[in-house]
Amino acid sequence: MARNQALAGVLFAAGGTLIFSVNDMAIKFLSGGYALHQVILIRALVAMTFILFVVHMSERGWSQIATSRPGTHLLRVLIVMVSNVTFFVGLAAMPLADAVAVAYVSPIVVTLLSIVVLGEKVGPRRWAAIGVGMLGVVVMLRPGAGVIQPAAVLVLISAVLYASGNLLARHMGGTESAMTLSFYVQAGFIVVSVVMGLWVGDGHLATDDKLWAFLFRPWIWPPLHDWPVFLATGLSVGIGGLMVTQAYRTAEAGLIAPFEYVGMPMAILWGVLVFGTFPDATAWVGIALICGAGLYVIWRETMRRQADAA
Repeated sequence: MARNQALAGVLFAAGGTLIFSVNDMAIKFLSGGYALHQVILIRALVAMTFILFVVHMSERGWSQIATSRPGTHLLRVLIVMVSNVTFFVGLAAMPLADAVAVAYVSPIVVTLLSIVVLGEKVGPRRWAAIGVGMLGVVVMLRPGAGVIQPAAVLVLISAVLYASGNLLARHMGGTESAMTLSFYVQAGFIVVSVVMGLWVGDGHLATDDKLWAFLFRPWIWPPLHDWPVFLATGLSVGIGGLMVTQAYRTAEAGLIAPFEYVGMPMAILWGVLVFGTFPDATAWVGIALICGAGLYVIWRETMRRQADAA
C-alpha cells in the first residue's frame, strides 16, 4: 500500500507540474496587456468552475469542501496568494526559463532557514550544496542588469512562500482533502482579485515601469482570441493544483519535490515555442547550479530522514 501511495504521489507531482507549466506560459503571454488581478480573477473563476463540477459529480459531494480549520486555510491562502503575485510580477519582466529556474531554489532556501531559525545542524555536503545553489541565484540575479535583478528577487521570495505553502498542505493532509485545499485557495483568489479590481482596476495607479505595470494596469474586456489563453490558465491551475496538492498529501515532500523539476525543461520549451527565447550561457550556468543543488539538497534530506527513522 505504501509503495502504491508513493507511486501515485510521484505521478500526481510530475503530471501536475507539466500541466502547471501551461499556466506559467499563459500568464506570461497575457502579462503584456492585462492587469495581474484581472488575469488571476478569470483564472480562478475557471478553476473554481472545474472544482465545483468535480465536487458535484463525485460520490462525497459537497461535504468534501467542509472544514474545521478555517484559520489554517486562511493562512495558506495568504501564503499562496503572495507567492503567486510575486512570481508573476517577476515573470512578466524575465524570460520564462530564468524565472522558473530561480523559483526552484526553494528547497535550498528552506534548508538555509532551518539552520538560522530552527538551529538545525547541517553537514559540510549540504552546506556546499547551499553555497552552490545561492551562487546560482547570484548568477540569475545578473547584478547590474537593471530590471532583471528586482524581478529575480521577487521570484526568490515566491519560491520560499511556495515551499511553505506545500509544507502546510502536507501538515493539513490528515484532515483536509486535495479538493478542500484547492477550493479555498481559489475562493481566496476570487475575493482578493475582486477587491484589487475595485481598488485599482480603473488604472489610477498605472505605471510604465516594466516591473510593476502588470500589477497596476487597468482592466479591459479581453478580445475573443485571448479567451482560450484565459481558459488554459484556469484549467491548468485547477487540474494541476489538485494533482500537486494530492501528491503532497499522500507522500513525503522529499519524495515529491524532485519531480516538480520537470517544469524546468517545459519552461525552456515554452520559451522557445511561444516567446522565441532560449537561455543564454549565463542562464544555463544559473539553471545548472540551482537545479543541481536543489535536487542534491532534497536527496540528502530524504536520506537523513530515512536514517533517523531506522
